[in-house]
Amino acid sequence: MNNPLYPKALKNLVDSLRILPGVGQKTALRMALYLLERNPSGAQKLSAAIGSAMADIHKCTQCRNLTDKEICLVCSDPTRDESLLCVVENPADVFALSQSVEYKGLYFVLMGNLSPLDGVGPEDVGLDLLESRLAKGIIKELILATNPTVEGEATAFYIDEIAKPYNVRVTRIAHGVPMGGELEYLDSNTLSHAFRARQQF
Repeated sequence: MNNPLYPKALKNLVDSLRILPGVGQKTALRMALYLLERNPSGAQKLSAAIGSAMADIHKCTQCRNLTDKEICLVCSDPTRDESLLCVVENPADVFALSQSVEYKGLYFVLMGNLSPLDGVGPEDVGLDLLESRLAKGIIKELILATNPTVEGEATAFYIDEIAKPYNVRVTRIAHGVPMGGELEYLDSNTLSHAFRARQQF
């Protein structure tokens, strides 16, 4: 943002808003002007909420999901089945699954995927912590729910290799044809996954 007419503080606000996904120059400027002109109390509330979240939210020491406690609500729930562990890429996946699926086990959040070219190794996504949990012998089934991307598949394969010495059943969620979807409109990778994951009718 190089317009010399903009005050420096406005420029900084617009540049800060642009770090959000999907927010470009014009959208960031529109947001900034709205907050400054029409909703200054909302701007103060937003600023306080961001500050509070940054100060209070951190990773759960057991599953790495976001929480404001040492151990998150899922991990501290005594009704959860400790023998089931679902591995996901990020906190949004936990929230999505918890709203859509009748799953009573625990989660493990990678906070990303393995990506050697980007310098992201096993410890960066918590696989050392995951292996230490497997070594305790409590987990009987490991459900891999990483995304069907190249990185997600590579990460799932690596986790499968980690789990082998511990005699843990490793399953992979099916990726395929969505409800209401038509085959002619699906890409080849989706169709391949759906075909390989076919089940008894």
